[in-house]
Amino acid sequence: MATEIERKFLVRGELWRRDAAPGVRYRQGYLSIDPARAVRVRLAGADAFLTIKGPPAGIARTEFEYPVPPADAEFMLERLCISPLIEKWRFRVPFGGRIWEVDEFEGENEGLLLAEVELPAPDARVAVPPWAGREVSDDPRYFNVNLVSHPYHAWARPG
Repeated sequence: MATEIERKFLVRGELWRRDAAPGVRYRQGYLSIDPARAVRVRLAGADAFLTIKGPPAGIARTEFEYPVPPADAEFMLERLCISPLIEKWRFRVPFGGRIWEVDEFEGENEGLLLAEVELPAPDARVAVPPWAGREVSDDPRYFNVNLVSHPYHAWARPG
């Protein structure tokens, strides 16, 4: 069984850009946003994936990801997924011996900037970069699946 373990932080400032690799454009949508089983379709540059995620248990959750033909993903995004789609640029930033992923959101979630780091175990030590702000790993507002039904631009008081 596949498990995703990640911590998520708000990003402050622009210092992270100094070490970032070129970004990749992501478009993703959800076929199911049920908290017990989210099903996501994602275009990441020229690659496409179907991902099934189980409910979170702290910072861990089951995750199964499968490549799909990009044309199939495009069809699902345009005709089957719940609106709005999640649109963002993802940048990979090395820090502290790990690769951090910084997501710069567009569209309905423009203005949101999140960093996440995947870990081998929930209790794994991680050096937090100086550009990482408040940790939001346990705040469901920042889960991509929830940004579909409650986009960042509609929050009364972001943060």
